[in-house]
Amino acid sequence: MRILVVDDSVMDRKIAGGLLSNHADWEVHYAVNGKEALDQMELHMPDLVVTDLQMPEMDGLQLVQHIRENYPLIPVVLMTAQGSEEIAVQALQQGAASYVPKKRLARDLAEIAERVLTASGQERTSMRLMNRMRKNEIEFVLENDLSLVHSVVGFLQEAVSRVRLCSEADQLRLGVALEEALVNAFYHGNLEVSSSLREEDHREYYELAQRRSKEEPYKDRRIHVSAYISPMQAVYKIRDEGPGFDPHNLPDPIDPANLDRPCGRGVLLMRTFMDDVQFNPAGNEVTLTKRRVDDKDHTGEAEQAED
Repeated sequence: MRILVVDDSVMDRKIAGGLLSNHADWEVHYAVNGKEALDQMELHMPDLVVTDLQMPEMDGLQLVQHIRENYPLIPVVLMTAQGSEEIAVQALQQGAASYVPKKRLARDLAEIAERVLTASGQERTSMRLMNRMRKNEIEFVLENDLSLVHSVVGFLQEAVSRVRLCSEADQLRLGVALEEALVNAFYHGNLEVSSSLREEDHREYYELAQRRSKEEPYKDRRIHVSAYISPMQAVYKIRDEGPGFDPHNLPDPIDPANLDRPCGRGVLLMRTFMDDVQFNPAGNEVTLTKRRVDDKDHTGEAEQAED
């Protein structure tokens, strides 16, 4: 996999690139701003772009917009710094696939890059399939197993691809939103591991989750996934068997001031990438809706799929 890291700060480029280079299958390249990144993309197409937001000549928001228009299959992960929160929200709305606060690069960058690359690879493969499906009703009951979570995301992306509900870039973003909802159901719902613990002690967060996955009552809980998919819209319901929470206590994820809060990350991505997100009163089920939008990019991608 080829990853392009874009940042005008030499130190931040080295930090991000070093973290990504630890993955044996990833080849990391660098650019100092959006303009140089596009020049490199003309010569060698990356599988993923990881970019800063505030840069000279062409900033991260402009880069996201250009990639969305010209390279819709290449996902972009933002590196956000204090003071760039409002631009980051705009970039997510314009087409970026995910984000990582710069102060948490060491902890989160490689994991998020892998998630996005996995979703992107599944998306590219699914567009090669041809199917005349008019509607599809799907239901899964999943054990607490993250490999099943990743598999069901790929399956649901493929189902959306078959009915050509949205563009390829939006299918990737849909996959990111679904994965966030499922991962929340896994960790916070069934295993009752708080996101605040992840902020305080990254290792303890995952160790507690591993212990609880083998203990009563957590190990016997399931994640319930249902989907209704047609060429006009897709409606997903994801329910865990945990005690739930009060949805009214969620911070406003659209407020840039909350971009750096770990408890709002998944909700921000879900609400940015989906047309509607609703929690049930118990807080243990979320309904996500994606509606069809006919645009030039979508039409072009559909024609490519026919080829």
